[in-house]
Amino acid sequence: MQSVCALLHISKIFEVGISGSLLEELTSLDLDIIERAGFFISVDLAYVCELVIGVIDVDRSKEKGYETIVKEGFCDELDELRQIYEGLPEFLEEVLALELARLPCMYEDKGLPSIIYLHQIGYLMCIFNEKLGEEMLETLQDYEFAFADEEGEHRRFFYHTAKTKEMDNLLGDIYHKILDMERAITRDLVSHILQFSVHVHKAVSFAAELDCILALALVAHQNNYVRPNLTAEDLLDIRSGRHVLQEMTVDTFIPNDTNITLEGRINIITGPNYSGKSIYIKQVALIVFLSHIGSYVPADAATVGLTDRIFCAMGSKFMTAEQSTFMIDLHQVGIMLRHASPRSLCLMDEFGKGTLTEDGIGLLGGTINHFVSCYDPPKVLVCTHLTEIFDNGCLLESDRIKCYTMSVLSPDKGCADVEDIVFLYRLVPGRALLSYGLHCAQLAGLPEEVLTRAALILDTLKNDNQVERLVSEDIVAQDQQYKDAVEKLLALDAQKGDLLHFFEEIFANQS
Repeated sequence: MQSVCALLHISKIFEVGISGSLLEELTSLDLDIIERAGFFISVDLAYVCELVIGVIDVDRSKEKGYETIVKEGFCDELDELRQIYEGLPEFLEEVLALELARLPCMYEDKGLPSIIYLHQIGYLMCIFNEKLGEEMLETLQDYEFAFADEEGEHRRFFYHTAKTKEMDNLLGDIYHKILDMERAITRDLVSHILQFSVHVHKAVSFAAELDCILALALVAHQNNYVRPNLTAEDLLDIRSGRHVLQEMTVDTFIPNDTNITLEGRINIITGPNYSGKSIYIKQVALIVFLSHIGSYVPADAATVGLTDRIFCAMGSKFMTAEQSTFMIDLHQVGIMLRHASPRSLCLMDEFGKGTLTEDGIGLLGGTINHFVSCYDPPKVLVCTHLTEIFDNGCLLESDRIKCYTMSVLSPDKGCADVEDIVFLYRLVPGRALLSYGLHCAQLAGLPEEVLTRAALILDTLKNDNQVERLVSEDIVAQDQQYKDAVEKLLALDAQKGDLLHFFEEIFANQS
């Protein structure tokens, strides 16, 4: 309904007229908004809107505090019922005053009785804390016990009386009478509206499309997007591209360029964790996607070749999926290899993880080589920590492969020390030498003893030495106990030895 009202408001604006500059701009964009608005915003739509507005008041429930939506003044009988219902509290107080005159004053100390109205049950006299005794009921012969509620804060006992029965006959279940009458009115309204359902559906669809266009325009204006240049050439050239969401969550976002032409179709991006690799390839895909739906894009400039599909293998897993993350990756890459065309964009983020390192290297290397061997490969962006693919001829030598890394500022480029490392989030040509995993672990808040042990193991493995077992006094003492127990067991004569004494000695030492 809000969409229909908004469209009618737009129609009035168009009737008054718009400026020549705006009309010229709309013509240059080839949106045909005015013509389409005039087609969808018809006299029938205005009639439907007036019909609904004349019957329904969506704010009435909030104002009155109960379920009611039909506008006041539409139905005299309904208004009369609602007036009675809304005046019930005062009326029940008057009836209660008459009933209290018949009850002893002793009940004032135990909680003043009341008359209440319960939906679908009717009107009842409520006595608090104590049920009426037999002697009292002989005096009040018109009191008939209905039910009790002894689970709440106060014990309550409900009775039918002559007055409550009279109100039941006079007023009945007034609340549901109101609801039934309103439902009948709304059903009749719906039946009238359905006669114009085709017009309403078309108008709402146009409103949704217009809402999307306005939303894209607003976001583009607020975030300094630029108009991309869609071209039939098979290339992708983005200057200072940004991620549409990530830039809203950080104080400073570092933009990056992307340039993929007929050469360098396959970009392999290495770098530390937390350095922005995944964000970069996602922002490229989002810019390509936004360009194709007619949106401005977050960049200083963008020339985007027509793209038929965007394939992703990003390591994502749905909670309802019955497959592992690695298996999902395999399926996604399989679809990519079978269906990607020269006009496709393929993203792979850490493909090959989740299995043995050797298997992951083989799968990733084989996938990249498949793209290299294609006559006309798609545009491919690969993020990986498996730098072993660059060794031992794992990848084919080809001009189609370009290597990039996310730059890191470190006092000593050959040092893996976790201190004084700054991620620059800037994409530069080259390969990453280190992953700086310890630095990332420190940023994540891992305990110091874990980081110290990890650094020791890393240094030992780099020097091709054997990692020594983590030794503590408790572990050494326990190992010695086990050795002593084994030696005593081997020295024990099973036939002549005292087994009871042997086990007592063993367990005494362990305790």
